[in-house]
Amino acid sequence: MRHFHRVLVNTVVANTATAFLWFAWTFWVYLETRSVLLNAIIGGSYMALLSITSLFFGVIVDRFKKKHVMVASSVITTAGFVLAGALFWLLPTATVIDLRAPWFWLAGGLILGGAVVENMRNIALSTTVTLLVPDGDRDKANGMVGAAQGLAFLATSIFAGLAVGFLGIHWTLGLAVGATGLALLHLLWVPIPEAGVQRDPEAATKLIDLPGSLRAVRAVPGLMALILFSCFNNFIGGVMMALLDPYGLTLFSVQMWGFVLGITSIGFIVGGLIVSRRGLGARPLRTLLLVNLAVSVIGILFVLREWPWLFVVGIFAYMVLIPAAEAAEQTIIQRVVPLERQGRVFGFAMSVETAATPISAMAMGPLAEFWLIPWVDSPAGQAAWGWLLGDGEARGIALVFILSSALMLIVVLLAFRSKAYARLSRSYADSAPPAREVAA
Repeated sequence: MRHFHRVLVNTVVANTATAFLWFAWTFWVYLETRSVLLNAIIGGSYMALLSITSLFFGVIVDRFKKKHVMVASSVITTAGFVLAGALFWLLPTATVIDLRAPWFWLAGGLILGGAVVENMRNIALSTTVTLLVPDGDRDKANGMVGAAQGLAFLATSIFAGLAVGFLGIHWTLGLAVGATGLALLHLLWVPIPEAGVQRDPEAATKLIDLPGSLRAVRAVPGLMALILFSCFNNFIGGVMMALLDPYGLTLFSVQMWGFVLGITSIGFIVGGLIVSRRGLGARPLRTLLLVNLAVSVIGILFVLREWPWLFVVGIFAYMVLIPAAEAAEQTIIQRVVPLERQGRVFGFAMSVETAATPISAMAMGPLAEFWLIPWVDSPAGQAAWGWLLGDGEARGIALVFILSSALMLIVVLLAFRSKAYARLSRSYADSAPPAREVAA
């Protein structure tokens, strides 16, 4: 556990630096352009690349030592941020923000690439839990991961808004480069005891082993259904990604919006700490569905009126619940999938689950900007939805949140009655803990 704690701290520092720059970049672009569509394209591009690359990342995690994977990820991320910072320091800001010139897209691509590659170490961290933590404590370890990520999100949200508002994008890039560089240096001294790589005899030698990933998933009854259910959840998450910042920046200044995200992320820490202390119970799959049931209700209620306090309370409640959902899925996979296949299974799960997000984000951005928002603000829209949504500047965005959350509520209720739910619950209960020597 001592080694796991050091790996977790280093990963959180690296993730914080990466998320700090990514948040700051999306804030800055929206403030400079005021384009919901561009914000949706940026968020959707991130999720699309994450989906495409996760299969490759999973194979890399299975094929090499976990520390080597983490170091390689940190090197690539740091290099991308250094090059993006060089563009901003060498060129005038007006030139970089010109969407007709290549510099904006080049700088954004470098930041995007660094943020995407950072996720390779997150896949490695999930397998490191299996490697270093005994079976009975993995749900609590996954809760610790959630709490640590919440702490990182707290710092990221607050400082990203402050950095963009008071320091500007140039110094923001400089801070991100410095933090990622320090995390890389620290990682070189963090031990991850691993005598050798456990090779899967059925693994292919290709960089993207889709057949092997599918075999590993199908070997567990009901696991594919769990991944597809999480994929649907991320479809709803794409709506949040595309519209949450525009909605929040309608109610708050960029500095205050950063504080709001930071303060509400305390809920992430609270939720993670609850899981790390109490675990998920004997039926983590049931816990996962109950959490999603509550999340869908929150999604309907927190934008019914354009009240800042209601919005903040809803985000906080959402943050409290998310660590339990993430820890439940992680714990199930760590129990029912052998260690030598977990990298590909986690990579496949991330690829499938994130595939829906860019679709919904890129579709919802133009739909909201060019149709829903103007229509809800029109007399016809007010007559149709005013009784439910009230008055305000962002009632069109609120309608999108409500409809998508209602759809999620229906799907969760159906999932409770499905055969896949019963099969995967039995698979988890019947799976013997991995051999002691695997953890050793």
